[in-house]
Amino acid sequence: MTTDFLEYFMEDPQEIERLERKTDPAAVVAQARWAGLAAGMRVADVGCGPGLTSRILHEEVQPGGQVAGIDFSADRIRHARNRYQRDGLQFQQEDFFGDLTALGHFDFVWARFVLEFHRSRAPQLVENLNRLVRPGGILCLVDLDYNCLSHAGLPERLNLTIEDVVRGLEQTADFDPYAGRHLYGHLFDLGYQDIRLEVTSHHLIFGALNEAERYNWERKVMVAARRSGCDFARYGGDFNTFAKEFSEAFRNPRRFTYTPLILCCGRKL
Repeated sequence: MTTDFLEYFMEDPQEIERLERKTDPAAVVAQARWAGLAAGMRVADVGCGPGLTSRILHEEVQPGGQVAGIDFSADRIRHARNRYQRDGLQFQQEDFFGDLTALGHFDFVWARFVLEFHRSRAPQLVENLNRLVRPGGILCLVDLDYNCLSHAGLPERLNLTIEDVVRGLEQTADFDPYAGRHLYGHLFDLGYQDIRLEVTSHHLIFGALNEAERYNWERKVMVAARRSGCDFARYGGDFNTFAKEFSEAFRNPRRFTYTPLILCCGRKL
């Protein structure tokens, strides 16, 4: 299946590596268990990327569980099949907004860091995911709030430019830096029961920067800045100067960065 139904502004030759390096298996396990993931479940990992999260979820539903990793990217699905596919763990390239009914029904549908890329169509996407959940099954949505916007210790012109980049992505790429705060409303509107929420930190960076954090943030900010349409007017320089200064400032151990993570899950009637 080859299609270009979705645009993803983080698309980049190094995106598979970035996604894998930034994934914390312990955090994935803790979040999924909090939402009710259990052995024997049939799970849909929507927006599975290169497949690492699907592999983690597959281990957690043993014995007897199955996981379907679903992503729109042919490259990432190819990587996932080559590296992670096994009995009970399959990968499928699909349009999140298309007809997914051929996949069947699932006990647990998981969408982590997906809605932030579909601000205007998030309700439509959640409604489509709802069709995958069996009666009595769980839908778990996980996303960020104030995405990329909470830094102290960076030069003010860097903070202003990051705000401009995020604003540009809202306008040109349907990005939602506040996707997390809308998760409860999505499940409430669909009539989910026993809705639960958890607020924690996804990024909590202070002191010396570890290699995974450095790689993730430098790649994320650089790719996003190029795709945002930002003219760097408030920065007073060009992209290359901004990139160099951001990289140097972000490595300063006095810098403090955090991003709230909101988890929301509910049970379908």
